[in-house]
Amino acid sequence: MISFDKLTVPSQGERIKWVDDRLEVPDFPIIPVIEGDGIGADILPATRKVIDTAVKTAYQGKRKIAWFEIYAGEKAYWKYNNYLPQDTYQAIEHFLVALKGPLTTPVGGGFRSLNVTLRQHFDLYACVRPVKYIKGVPSPVKYPEQTDMVIFRENTEDVYAGIEWPQGTPEANEIISFLKERLGVKIRKDSGIGIKPISITGSKRLVRMAIKYALDHGRQSVTLVHKGNIMKFTEGAFRDWGYELAKEEFRGRIITQEEAGNSPLPPGKILVNDRIADNMFAQILTRTNEYDVIATTNLNGDYLSDAAAAQVGGLGLAPSANIGDRIAIFEATHGSAPKYAGLDMANPSSLILSACLMLEHIGWAEASKLVEQGIDQAIQAGQVTYDLARAIEGATKLSTSDFASAVVDKMGCFELTTQKAGPKSLPPPVYPQIEVGIK
Repeated sequence: MISFDKLTVPSQGERIKWVDDRLEVPDFPIIPVIEGDGIGADILPATRKVIDTAVKTAYQGKRKIAWFEIYAGEKAYWKYNNYLPQDTYQAIEHFLVALKGPLTTPVGGGFRSLNVTLRQHFDLYACVRPVKYIKGVPSPVKYPEQTDMVIFRENTEDVYAGIEWPQGTPEANEIISFLKERLGVKIRKDSGIGIKPISITGSKRLVRMAIKYALDHGRQSVTLVHKGNIMKFTEGAFRDWGYELAKEEFRGRIITQEEAGNSPLPPGKILVNDRIADNMFAQILTRTNEYDVIATTNLNGDYLSDAAAAQVGGLGLAPSANIGDRIAIFEATHGSAPKYAGLDMANPSSLILSACLMLEHIGWAEASKLVEQGIDQAIQAGQVTYDLARAIEGATKLSTSDFASAVVDKMGCFELTTQKAGPKSLPPPVYPQIEVGIK
């Protein structure tokens, strides 16, 4: 039996296990949960209320989550004098699936990002960000309803590997000298130095997960996004290795853009293509409906996922999952917003929708669907938190907790269905660029 320094495992519930290359999920799983900093104390209780009600409704009391509070960030420091204690690592390792609120990271100094530390420690190499418009949400673009994509961002390499040395340090000076003397590369002496690693292993396993997702969810394309026209041996290699993986492991299920040409997509196959990163930013605005599943490097994925989220209402409505081969952590995409902490006014939708991804991950799709429908209907009814209320004419401004109650009320309006989602419909005609641009 596992033991912890300062944690008490729920007396009822069982751990999720990894058996025969898949999750084995009991009816009463123990799931670790991190409240987080700032508004985490507001949005986590709201999320738990919504998720618990959806699970109870969907499975008539036959399933229930046993939440297990663990600690990271400021709350962990108060309890352990450590922002990421060993108890937290041990709990996530043992129970495999966790839900996490936002954590504060200083800019420019202080400790390193706790979010990045967790991802790298558990090798959660895929940041999965579905981006889909909810009717009634204010948007800066003309046709936000065309946005329905899932972004797979590599999580462990690129500049986020954190390999860097400050300007003027012996290490930075040594590297600058080495590059000049041994390789003939000239770098200004007053430079900070960072290293950008991108590997075959990291690239192929991310693309593998993206293609499997596309096939399992009836999606039509996977687009590899890179800056290979400039960084040929890192970003360009990511593109090449992605195509290699697609052909090696999914040959009978995929067709590349080069192979397809201008012909229609063959039945039962998905298209694998690629785009230069800067062009992709333009295309998600002007040719939004052409993109379905995106696989990309870390920094590109960071920018691209936030930009896409802005098209459908912002980070407050953007869910996020960090997934590895065994362990997964689901988290809000936004920051801790300490200015609004304790005011019961923050929008909990990002964390709620991230918890929906968690439910799908453990195979409880019926409960996840109930929550999504409840959020959709609450927003369409104009029952929203302050961030949306100020932009929606005639909306009713709700507190964080009241919004959770509204979502719960709306969930009662739906009948459950276990029918698997069909393929994404063919894209509608592309509008002239001026019509789908920024308002």
